[in-house]
Amino acid sequence: MEQEKPVRIPAGDVTLFGDLGAPRDARGIVLFAHGSGSSRLSPRNRHVAALLRQGGLATVLLDLLTRDEEAVDARTAHLRFDIGFLAGRLVAATEWLQAQAATRALPLGYFGASTGAAAALVAAAERPQAVRAIVSRGGRPDLAGPALARVKAPTLLIVGGDDSPVIQMNREALAQLTAEAKLEIVPGATHLFEEPGTLDEVARLARAWFQRWLTRVDRAVA
Repeated sequence: MEQEKPVRIPAGDVTLFGDLGAPRDARGIVLFAHGSGSSRLSPRNRHVAALLRQGGLATVLLDLLTRDEEAVDARTAHLRFDIGFLAGRLVAATEWLQAQAATRALPLGYFGASTGAAAALVAAAERPQAVRAIVSRGGRPDLAGPALARVKAPTLLIVGGDDSPVIQMNREALAQLTAEAKLEIVPGATHLFEEPGTLDEVARLARAWFQRWLTRVDRAVA
């Protein structure tokens, strides 16, 4: 397995920093969308990414905000809820991946956490031909609003069984999705999936979903 390598991704007037990890003969690539003040160094998403790579999928862990923006957001908590802004950064990263010789041929999926899940859904609605699958972990898909009905990619929503408010938000979002979609509730897990074994279950579910939808050569986006 190849080690992660740092990448720099242009997004308008700024440069975003990320970590690209690719096993040999990767069959797809997953772009992570962090949220709620998190970053590419999130131990939870890094754990999931490592298990995805074991399953033959490349991963990109990306900071959606610059350091200056992170400093502002730490004070105001404003940018983490600016779903359109975050989605724009994901679209820029998607276009960059499509332009790179090493990644352009790999079917692309999004893994979104918290508000990053909403950004992933909005970005997928804007780039329906590019995004083949989405997984949300403890996400706020409700914040994607009208974009939910325009998402074409099969979407898996994963929520902790003890995260009651977010379960309801995900159920309401599920009802608005018109593409193939499923809600998985992990028993005994709270919002951050800190309980023993729960994050591994998230990774297992995500890996199976991405392997199903990213590695099928006969699949075409409607």
